[in-house]
Amino acid sequence: MIAPLAKFIDWYSLQVAAMLPSIRKCARGDSKLTEAIEFLNGPDFIPAESKSAELQFTSNIHFTFPSPRPCKFAENNVVHGRLYRRAKDWQKFPTLILLHGGGDFLNHRYRFPLTVPAIHRAGFNAATLVAPYHFQRRVRRIEAFNHLRVAEAFGQGVAEIRALTGWLLNQGCPSIALFGISLGGWLAGLAATRDSRLKAIVLAVPGVRRDYRATRGERVLWTPMRKALEKQKAAREALDKTPMNLTLSQPVIPKENILLIQGRYDLLVEAEQTEELWQAWRQPDIWRLPHGHVSWMFAPGINSRVLDWLAPRLEAG
Repeated sequence: MIAPLAKFIDWYSLQVAAMLPSIRKCARGDSKLTEAIEFLNGPDFIPAESKSAELQFTSNIHFTFPSPRPCKFAENNVVHGRLYRRAKDWQKFPTLILLHGGGDFLNHRYRFPLTVPAIHRAGFNAATLVAPYHFQRRVRRIEAFNHLRVAEAFGQGVAEIRALTGWLLNQGCPSIALFGISLGGWLAGLAATRDSRLKAIVLAVPGVRRDYRATRGERVLWTPMRKALEKQKAAREALDKTPMNLTLSQPVIPKENILLIQGRYDLLVEAEQTEELWQAWRQPDIWRLPHGHVSWMFAPGINSRVLDWLAPRLEAG
């Protein structure tokens, strides 16, 4: 894609995101930094043990289960997801869990379901999860997301991925892979630093650490939001010294089963962060696409390429 077009799409997406209530709440939340750092550095952020989820299906596809890491908001304590079974004997096939980005309604609602037929043809089941505080789990009465609440949401998201992984394995699925985009890639990366049950992960334009371009407000036109983000610079730098920073931990799955997808023109998460992660994780496979944070997903044949990369690793039929 032409670099100016890819960058314009990212720039426009950043302006729209800056106006979203959830982003404004995060920008206003500048308290409980000490508690957040203690939580992230402690054993409760991503515990060694993980209980399997107990899924309740509300239709042939849709399911819910109680969050293994509940918070004080009831609506956020119910995890929503979808399971697209490949066949009646779906338990015999690997499962690919698709993880959307922050506020990423486009992928969650439209793009993921449209990719299901290709995923089935590749020999996999497909599943999706709604991240904490997103979509059906949105909590309207929160005035601001302080640093502790954000940290706890990350821990909650990872715990829910691991809980669904456990349920799928208990059903008989031979292997599980994660395909995460942006925030979903960040959560998938964190899960892969703790959970050796995962067979493979694909991290597309993933968040890597808290101090990335979109959170610094450098390109945000709305002055109050830009100033609010700029005030949190010291806090972001402190959080980047905790396990929330993917480069400070090593994955517990083989690097041959890790794929990073980088957008060279990314204006939200710098390409340099993906390069830093690539080096820290001992140079797994990486695709450096001439795209931005948004436009990479429209690269011709990208879904087929990802599925072809996954097939031998998941031993799909």
